[in-house]
Parts: sequence; C-alpha cells; structure tokens
Amino acid sequence: MRVLFVCLGNICRSPSAEGVFREQLRQAGLADRVEVDSCGIGHWHVGKAPDRRAQAAAGQRGIDLSALRARMLEAEDFERFDYILAMDHDNLAAIEARRPAGCRARIDLFLSYAGRPDEAVPDPYFGGDDGFEHVLDLIEAASRGLIDALRRQLSA
Repeated sequence: MRVLFVCLGNICRSPSAEGVFREQLRQAGLADRVEVDSCGIGHWHVGKAPDRRAQAAAGQRGIDLSALRARMLEAEDFERFDYILAMDHDNLAAIEARRPAGCRARIDLFLSYAGRPDEAVPDPYFGGDDGFEHVLDLIEAASRGLIDALRRQLSA
C-alpha cells in the first residue's frame, strides 16, 4: 500500500503529514506494510528541507522531518501510489488536472479521513508558530482515520 501527501511547495503541510503518518504507522505496527511519501504542486522549494517552523513543531512531538526534501508531483506518482491526498482544494484541483486516464489511485482531501470531507489543512507558511501546531493537530486526526481505513483494507 502506498500513500502520497500533496501540498503546494512540499515544505510545510505535506512533509509534516509524511512524518506524522510514518510515526503513527510505526505505532500501529503497519510501517512495513505502507510506503509513505510527500510532494508539492509547485517547483519553488525542490530539494529543500521542510520549513524550520514545521520541523520545530514536529520535533516537539517527537517527529524528525530533517531528512525530508521537497519534490514535485510527477506523472509516475499516479501509477505508484494507491492514495494521493491533498491538503487543500487548490492542491486537489491541480492533482485532478494532472490525473491521467485510467488512474486507479484514490485522490481526495486528507481531512476527509478526520471526518471533515470538505475542509482543508490551512497553509501555515505566512502565519505564526501556532499555525504549525494547528496543522499538526489536524494531521494527527486525519492520520488516525487513514490508518483505520488502511487497516480495514489490508485485512480484507
């Protein structure tokens, strides 16, 4: 099973989701059954580490994002991943616009797994540190829901 998290530049929300989700998979005993990655729609930060504020907020929760590097969504991602999860409506629209015919990946808003099917994970980039904490709270909730969904799928 493969999961891809997508945001705008791949330096705040999606790498945070990747880190949180990896840790929750580890705690759930599913780390060896699910591959996780993240990427961005835009090219601005390719090759860069996550935003220092995202790293600090995640670090306070015991999650190390320092080894992650930003990359862009690629055509191959639609073949490689079973789930492609967008952080907001603009990301979702950009993913759908690039979706090739015959793509079987489930493409959705990430917060749908937190019982918030029409809500977005807000971009904390231009805000203060508290925005990064709020993003992590949302990501943790959605990650729990996604793990429940994957657990059901993997046991079917």
